[in-house]
Amino acid sequence: MTDMSGTKPPRGDFSDSDPEDKEELTEMVCLESDLQDGKMMEVEVGHHAVLLTRCEGKFSALANQCSHYGAPLSKGVLTGNKVRCPWHGSCFNVLTGDLEEFPGMDGLPCHKVKIQNSKVYVSVNKKDLRHQKRMMYMGGAVPGVTHTILLLGGGAASLICAETLRQKNFGGRIIMVSRDNLLPYDKTRLSKVMNVENDTIVLRGMEFFHRYDIEVWLEKNAQSLDTEKKTLTFEDGSVQNYDQILISTGCRAKCLDLPGMKLDNVKMLETPEDARQIHAAGVGSKVVLVGTSFVGMEVASYMLDKASSITVIGSSELPYQNTLGREVGKITMMMLSQKNVKFYMNDSVIDIKGVDGKVKEVVLKSGKVIPADVLIVGIGSIPNSEFLTGTTVQMNSKNFVIVDKYMRTNVPDVFCAGDLASFPLNIAKNQLVNIGHWQLAQAQGRIAALNMLGKNIELTSVPFYWTVLLGKTIRYAGYGEGYTDLVMKGSLEENKFLALYIKNDEVIAAAGLDYDPAVSAVAERLFSGKVITKKEAQSDDLSWLHLS
Repeated sequence: MTDMSGTKPPRGDFSDSDPEDKEELTEMVCLESDLQDGKMMEVEVGHHAVLLTRCEGKFSALANQCSHYGAPLSKGVLTGNKVRCPWHGSCFNVLTGDLEEFPGMDGLPCHKVKIQNSKVYVSVNKKDLRHQKRMMYMGGAVPGVTHTILLLGGGAASLICAETLRQKNFGGRIIMVSRDNLLPYDKTRLSKVMNVENDTIVLRGMEFFHRYDIEVWLEKNAQSLDTEKKTLTFEDGSVQNYDQILISTGCRAKCLDLPGMKLDNVKMLETPEDARQIHAAGVGSKVVLVGTSFVGMEVASYMLDKASSITVIGSSELPYQNTLGREVGKITMMMLSQKNVKFYMNDSVIDIKGVDGKVKEVVLKSGKVIPADVLIVGIGSIPNSEFLTGTTVQMNSKNFVIVDKYMRTNVPDVFCAGDLASFPLNIAKNQLVNIGHWQLAQAQGRIAALNMLGKNIELTSVPFYWTVLLGKTIRYAGYGEGYTDLVMKGSLEENKFLALYIKNDEVIAAAGLDYDPAVSAVAERLFSGKVITKKEAQSDDLSWLHLS
């Protein structure tokens, strides 16, 4: 089954269950002896896929489609009572169907299992067959509770923080403030499906926010924070009090410091509108991309069958050289070069020339001049933390906000999560890191909410990331900075590989292409704290990777 990262994910269903709709469908799915302990399999009930698991002798059944993008969980990794999705690392409890790790947002329906005469029967409510995901329980505001939690930022961290607060019966006021003109949406898809319509990427509809008493203020920018008075002042002059605040304002795209940036058709990708404009401008055009980040490579891949030519300019020798390493960079460059993408590496833009106010060519440091109808700049990001200037909130030298493993800043009742946070990473011996992954922002939003409620729960998530190239997905788990060795499995020529990054004789990260569910298996091992030795990584015995 192919990875549908670029397609529209299944939407949650918020309709109340129909009391009349209690019809059950029961089928014998296998013999008791067909499934060993600690194993799982896909079975069918009423032509619908069901995941059957057996843990410590107990059989459980739940929907087999991951609630994130519909991956078959039976192809994932089962550890104890937890199944990890093979595509993007979401985790579910097989006994309850509850979500235990992001990027999925909803749980899964569970089904009844009965053993009779050594045969396994699964009973499914027909309503559950229609809805492949299950919203976690959420409460609402309670009259008379005045405690106000302000969520600054309209991204993944704020949304999950709000949901977690309501799931844990917080009855006070929740205000989510966003500079966007759109409800929280799936940003991971902007560079993968660029002619995107807003309603296809919004994560929760307005009825959801109304139902659970979550106020959403759009197109509102923070100007200054007063942590002593506990007030936030906005650029429009309005002021809001809070009892606790989550800062998750993220980052914005970095500009080239050149006058030509103001020309028409010079683009940066930050919003769905940007994505649509890049798509429209790029069709039949000479597209030039500056920067070889994940987003840059995804845009190049997306524009292949649309632009008349694509040129990429990178400051390093290979794409993602500092993150995924030379080997994976070489494969990426080769895959795109074979599709006539032209690379100018170890180079930089020194001038952007225009005619009639529109970009016409790009001049490189090497002296090369490249014709351009569209210039897309993706050279990194800048933290949105200016409004914290003058506060006592501690930031590092790059203006990222420093937090502890509870997502608390040095100021009481001020939390931070998402791309703006510099946080201690559990699997990197609590080294302070800044990682702009979607799944981590969600996990941090949840941890912030739990600790706002005094639960004292640490962030233990393993970073998980994916990028799509030419319809294929490279998955990445762990934290590979400072790796000294690389073990490669598979075949680079066939674009099928697993890269294991090693430091101090231990695997610290993995990247895989067409090698599922290996990266999820590595993530699970890293999460459990069980060391993967260099010897184990080099071994020809790959049973620990759960490859089917």
